[in-house]
Amino acid sequence: MNQVAEAPLVQLTKAAAERVIALAAAEGKPDLMLRLAVSGGGCSGFSYGFSLDGAVTNDDKVYEFFGAKLVVDDVSLDLLKGTEIDYVDDLMAASFRIKNPNATSTCGCGTSFSA
Repeated sequence: MNQVAEAPLVQLTKAAAERVIALAAAEGKPDLMLRLAVSGGGCSGFSYGFSLDGAVTNDDKVYEFFGAKLVVDDVSLDLLKGTEIDYVDDLMAASFRIKNPNATSTCGCGTSFSA
């Protein structure tokens, strides 16, 4: 498995880290990590994808925040530098929220962007 990357190019808030830990525990697999990937598509050009993952590939960077691990592949990382991932549970919804300084526009649902 890859070593935890030194200088984080993305950030996971404490609330997001706590949610990752809770989701992994609910799956009965406390070693699961949050994978964030960017793919082509969505209403604004690129789309964010979240999943729980137990595997790391050679082109992944692994960052640790508050006891939770975040995995991002090299290609996605180019579009995510400086991004903060938060977890918000409010009257509207409970979800991971992305603040990406590289996004020149985003869609209304917040899951796709253009750079």
